[in-house]
Formats: sequence, C-alpha cells, structure tokens
Amino acid sequence: MADYALAMNVPSFDCLIPDWPAPANVRALCSTRDAGASTGPYAGLNLGQHVGDDPCVVERNRQRLQAAMGVRAVFLNQVHGQDMLELDGSTDHGLPADGAFTRVSAVACTVMVADCLPVLLCDVRGQQVAAVHAGWRGLLGVDGLGVLESAIAAMAVKGNELLAWLGPCIGAQAFEVGAEVRAAFVDAAPQAGACFRPGAQGKWLADLQALARQRLAAAGVERIYGNDGTSSWCTVANPLRFFSHRRDGVSGRMAASVWRVD
Repeated sequence: MADYALAMNVPSFDCLIPDWPAPANVRALCSTRDAGASTGPYAGLNLGQHVGDDPCVVERNRQRLQAAMGVRAVFLNQVHGQDMLELDGSTDHGLPADGAFTRVSAVACTVMVADCLPVLLCDVRGQQVAAVHAGWRGLLGVDGLGVLESAIAAMAVKGNELLAWLGPCIGAQAFEVGAEVRAAFVDAAPQAGACFRPGAQGKWLADLQALARQRLAAAGVERIYGNDGTSSWCTVANPLRFFSHRRDGVSGRMAASVWRVD
C-alpha cells in the first residue's frame, strides 16, 4: 500500500506516516479509525467532537493521540473556508479556520477529515509547518484563491521552498458532484477539467487529490507526496481503515497533524 506504514513509535496505533523528505525536526502523522474508545458508527479512534459521539470518549481518544505524538494538538472548528490560523502554545481549541500553521514547537497543526483531503506542509528548513483541510469548497475558494493558496501566503514562503503531503480522501470513483462544481473549477483554471469525468444523470466524478496537486503546482510547489489517487487512499473504499461521511452518513473523524521538535 503506497506510502503507508505502521507508526512504530505508537505501539497499538495504525497511523499513516508521511513518506516525504521533510527536515529532521518535522514530525507528522494521519490517524486511522484503528483503536480508540468510540463505538457504534464512530467505532475506533474518533477525534471529532461535533459528530454526535460521547464528548468524554472523544476527549479520551484525543488524549491518546496526543500522548503518542508527544505534543499538544490544536483542533479547529472547520467551516469549509479559506482562513488560516497561526498557532502558539496557548491557542485554544475550536477556533474557526480550515488550516493552521506555526513556527513554534509547542503545538501540532491538526485538521480533521472523513472524506475531505488533509494537506500537510513544511518548508525545506523545517522552520514552519502547516495543516490544511481541503474539501472542494476550500480548494475552490474565491476568484481562484482557496485554502491552499491561503496557507502558502500565510507561511510567507515561496512554493518551491515547500514540501506537501496529501492524505487519504474520497476517491475519484466515489466523489460525485454537480455540473456547477465542475464549471466553477474550470472557470478558475481550465486545466481543472482533466480532474473530472462524467458520472450518472448529469453528475461528474471529481478527483480531489488531483485538483489539489494542480493548485499546489500552480503555486510553485514542486515536491508533492502521498495520495496518488489509487484506491488504497480512498476513504469510501476502505471502511475498516478510514471514516467516511459520504459512505456512512454518521461517521467519526480522523486527524492529520504536523509539528516541529527542537
């Protein structure tokens, strides 16, 4: 399974560990639904407090993740927008944003997903890291400027000085959208048309990771790793490993985190 590994420093945890040439002081992981204390439709390591699960159980799951990471994760109130939040050691949970970046080593930039695409970023010197929640609305943004462009602007780093890792998301065979979604992307960038193929009844099947790769490349990011669109990365197609809101309706949330160490 491309790019996947068992996190050897997390003994009972199945996590995705980015296979990317990040600086030695950068750490990152993406949780799966493995382990955790949640039950029912949230069974496993549900990290979302907003999905109907028992808040006390979710907090236990979050504590387990953070203990494994050895650093505090800041969980956002994600709104499918483009805003980025700069984190420090005192940043509270639940602030509205769809991405976070930091220059300090006290916190982990963290986004929650259950079909949307998590994108982790770091600069080549290991001075900054960022985590981005990229659903189609956030990717599209306004006037061609979406959440990925916001992240790069907030980090104030040239695209060719960044590395990006794409985590699991809904795959192109499962992500059905309306014609208006395709039209909006194509209006913003004609090459986006290659990321859609006809579906049933006038719908289109969208390749979310390919759209993200196009946006990153247009911003000058040349080193892009992780999700390549194959089925092993699809949240919908892998129910034993990944949560999926599109597949299940009621679902837990995974988390992708990136942080610096001194």
